Amino acid sequence: MNVFLGTITAWIVALVAVGGLYGCPQWSVYQQRLVGEAELQRATYNRQVAVQEAAAKLAAAKDLAEAEVVRAGGVAQANKIIGDSLKNNEAYLRYLWITDLAGNNRSPSVIYVPTEAGIPILEAGKRP
Repeated sequence: MNVFLGTITAWIVALVAVGGLYGCPQWSVYQQRLVGEAELQRATYNRQVAVQEAAAKLAAAKDLAEAEVVRAGGVAQANKIIGDSLKNNEAYLRYLWITDLAGNNRSPSVIYVPTEAGIPILEAGKRP
């Protein structure tokens, strides 16, 4: 009976050894396939993230460009309104010029006063 148990044990050990010799390379191939699939999934995910970030930047740039166009339209409209209100309104322009001179903290040494002919009166002879 001991011989029979020893033979069975030897056969079992031999089968485990043969199975290990066959299974190790198979396990290595299986493990490499899993690692490769994981790397592929990671690369695919990173590419999708990069594409979505680029799409978000593009949408933001389009929105900023559209906002700039709207702002420029508003500035153009404001300039037209101001320009139309200042046409043939010399008294108002003179008032703005005088208030700017009065409100200016700098003390100019020479002031040019417009005359009827549009030529300024120069006080050059009175300057030190």
